[in-house]
Amino acid sequence: MNLQQAGQALRARTVSSVELMRHSLQRITQVDSKLKAFITVMAESAEAQAREADARFASGTDLGPLQGIPVAVKDVFCTAGVRTTCGSKLFADYVPEQDSAVVERLRSAGAVLLGKTNMHELAYGVTSSNPHYGAVRNPWDCNRVAGGSSGGSGSAVAAGMAFMAMGSDTGGSIRIPAAFCGTVGLKPTYGRVSRIGVLPLDFSLDHMGPLTRSVRDAGATLNALAGYDPRDETSSRRPTENYVPSEKVSVRDLRIGLPENFYFDQVAPVIVDSIHHAATVLERSGARILPIRLPDVAALNTVGRIILLCEAAATMQRYLGRREDFGSDVLALLDQGSLIPGTDYVNAQRMRRVLRQQFAAIYESVDCLLTPTTPTTAPKVGQALIKIGDQEQDVRIASTRLVRGINVLGWPALSVPCGFDEQRLPIGVQIIGRPFAEALILKVGALLEDSLGIVGQEPRL
Repeated sequence: MNLQQAGQALRARTVSSVELMRHSLQRITQVDSKLKAFITVMAESAEAQAREADARFASGTDLGPLQGIPVAVKDVFCTAGVRTTCGSKLFADYVPEQDSAVVERLRSAGAVLLGKTNMHELAYGVTSSNPHYGAVRNPWDCNRVAGGSSGGSGSAVAAGMAFMAMGSDTGGSIRIPAAFCGTVGLKPTYGRVSRIGVLPLDFSLDHMGPLTRSVRDAGATLNALAGYDPRDETSSRRPTENYVPSEKVSVRDLRIGLPENFYFDQVAPVIVDSIHHAATVLERSGARILPIRLPDVAALNTVGRIILLCEAAATMQRYLGRREDFGSDVLALLDQGSLIPGTDYVNAQRMRRVLRQQFAAIYESVDCLLTPTTPTTAPKVGQALIKIGDQEQDVRIASTRLVRGINVLGWPALSVPCGFDEQRLPIGVQIIGRPFAEALILKVGALLEDSLGIVGQEPRL
């Protein structure tokens, strides 16, 4: 059952919010000892919220699709009175006094908050192999990573512990877990969802978005989250719209770009085949699949890495004296960022502006792009290198190669399950849109979801 189906059952009175909540908590009890998807479970407050949701339904009050739905948030989102660790020993005892803007909006929409999900330490990595709270495991194969940094959110949704879980995405941290765990992952446009009350990694690259069991669930969640927040200086005043695709979507005459360069280089053949099959499905549905050469994506990724290294080091500078409280991989990245000259950072920001102009020009000829989300399926826990063909690549660099640059641009991007590899590990297709084109990429994703029949298949635990 996905979020929208659960909402229909609640309104038909065939299930109560308390029953949904207790089923979710029971599922956490059953499988989370294997998966380590949660850092904090909020059972007592979830019970109270579910009872409140049921009382609202009984009184005829309906706050929208999320009312009464059990959800979770990555442990970067502040929750009043409940610890927010950011997956770090540094914040193990940090208890915020106020909710983050995202949690405020989820509560206003009537959602039932189950707890806080595990993650890569400080949201700075792609495996979610957390040295302090345990390595998050992939429900499709518990020997595999769930992706990162929002790995707990991806694992929780895929394993049926939550109907939606919020993630943050600085260089692919929503889309990578979505691809590895077989869920939908939406990174909205920079400024579309407020960052207030989120423990930051990188102020100019951080994006907030949901991981869900279906594309329409992601649209329903974005409806609740999107909108201007005067407390966030980067928040957009652009009006919101209805992001939930219709039951019968049309992509007729939509111009979908299939990159000729970079995005299919050093990608596992089974993933290439799955993306090309998705393109064929869209073309048969009336879309125009257009080959397109993109500007220098490798340069865009380099810019993203320099900016992230520098800004993350600046964010965490006050804590770097507590070296024993960091995991080794995160500490190495923070040390590396501290050594980058200021001139390199300034030049990276200058190049960012140039590349934004170059990439923006592609939307004169296409409406969105279709690419793989990751070049491989989920690697094994502890695996340092990925082999593609006869080449070995670092797991972190390989896993972020196809997603990192979109954060530099600030564009919206959606990962949707589109197939499985030979070991029955999920494959994700990435749909990338122009700024504030969330409704369009969700429509494309919904057409693929409806046609491929991949979304909704569940792992056996």
